[in-house]
Amino acid sequence: MRKFSSYGAVSKNLHYYVPRESLIQRAYAQLLGESPDEEGGHYITVWAPRQCGKTWIMREVLWKLMKDERFHVLKLNLEHLKMTEDTDDIVSTIAEQVVEGLGLKNIRVTRLKEFDRIFKKGTLDKPLILIMDEFDALTEDAISGISGVFRNIYNIRQEDPNPSAEKEYLLHSVALIGVRSVLGIENVKGSPFNVQRSVHIPNLTYEEVRSMFEWYEQESGQKVEPAVIDRLFNETRGQPGLVSWFGELLAEGHDYFRPDHSKPLTAEIFEEVYSAALQVLPNNTVLNIISKAKQEHCKDFVLEMFKTRDKIPFKFDEPTFNFLYMNGVIGVEKSGFFLRFSCPFVQKRLFNYFSGQLFHYMGQILEPFEDTSDTISEEGLNIKNLIRRYERHLQKNRDWMLEDAPRRKDLRIFEAVFHFNLYEYLNHFLANKKAKVWPEFPTGNGVIDLIIRYREKIYGLELKSYTDESDYREALRQAARYAVSLKLTVIHLVFFVEYINDEYRKKYEAEYYEETEKVKVVPVFVGTGK
Repeated sequence: MRKFSSYGAVSKNLHYYVPRESLIQRAYAQLLGESPDEEGGHYITVWAPRQCGKTWIMREVLWKLMKDERFHVLKLNLEHLKMTEDTDDIVSTIAEQVVEGLGLKNIRVTRLKEFDRIFKKGTLDKPLILIMDEFDALTEDAISGISGVFRNIYNIRQEDPNPSAEKEYLLHSVALIGVRSVLGIENVKGSPFNVQRSVHIPNLTYEEVRSMFEWYEQESGQKVEPAVIDRLFNETRGQPGLVSWFGELLAEGHDYFRPDHSKPLTAEIFEEVYSAALQVLPNNTVLNIISKAKQEHCKDFVLEMFKTRDKIPFKFDEPTFNFLYMNGVIGVEKSGFFLRFSCPFVQKRLFNYFSGQLFHYMGQILEPFEDTSDTISEEGLNIKNLIRRYERHLQKNRDWMLEDAPRRKDLRIFEAVFHFNLYEYLNHFLANKKAKVWPEFPTGNGVIDLIIRYREKIYGLELKSYTDESDYREALRQAARYAVSLKLTVIHLVFFVEYINDEYRKKYEAEYYEETEKVKVVPVFVGTGK
């Protein structure tokens, strides 16, 4: 029986996969060209965040092209050169791979300025279609130099009136895979490869995710409830590596879960697996995303992404945006082209990472023998009193707890820091009380909600930073709508503000009742300043 595979290129013989025929055909057509015998093909970049299937798609294109005897077709893997710094050493190694791959004789290239010789008529006996995987693993100088050679060859071929197979250069087409840097984002001299066309590899669609699990159903005989596919797609947004990883976990299990294939895969089983994936299971894709998000030139921006106010417009030519996008940290909200996290699962893993890093120690949460009956009892939780306790803890321990907190350029603490702090406080306060706390991000950017489950009852806390009266009123209405989606009749809206006096607290903490939705919103303010 086939398996789900989340690492490396998928095998069509061993693994569940999505054909993605339209993408394969598109890349194939670009490399072949509209008039292959006369004009030649295109020089293209194939790009997407990691683990999106670039290599697999281009391998399919390779095999399809190899059936055409008019061309030499060669695919080179360049990841092994990522530690090589000298451009001439990189070029000579690539040239050697071409020579060996095509069985060429009497040609040796040792320097960048000689690189074009390998693609000339006479050296080659028929046009070459060249695919270079992990091209962006090379140094910036190597990328710029090699891309410049390709651009020059392309321009010369465009000006050569001979048919493709008779031109001075027989480099029919090129595909550079990975290629974040090739797009010119980090090159101060401008794009070194501005003749290329772009082939973007998107995430899987809902239908494609469903087809993989329907295939699994047919082979395994295990029923997969539609709610599982819905939840999986919503949490991963179809990111191929993550979809297949969850497929592995559900079908094969892990250290904390043993699957029973005689029973259907239910939403409850998915939640069990999902909870482990969020907290304790390693995944190379996620670890890579975290490693990029915490880099010094990215960390402040990622923290800013957690703010609950203004959305951030996406600009592909902004270096930090581009870097985070190409590494799977952020995505683009199609409505309005705003930034968002790449998927809810990644957003939650990042939230957990930063909250744990910043506040792994929260100080003494409770005094010995402290009476907590006003907050937690057999009947349930008093959320308002719980938030009051948190505010007192924050004020009492603020100086040392926030001493090293990340700050914006104006030296104000990032909004997200207080959300992390509250989250960790709730986890510590409710520890060993058979309660669970987890973050939800219903929009992918801005809005954050903390969900608490205690004694089989769900409590919702929507977090906001107070700005002004109109924003406050709209937040009340939004919280009511969100409560309906959670099937709650009461939701708490927690506002963070630097300072609030008793008069304003009394005024703005008045409960709001949404008549149409039959929902009560309970505002609670947390003063964050001294």
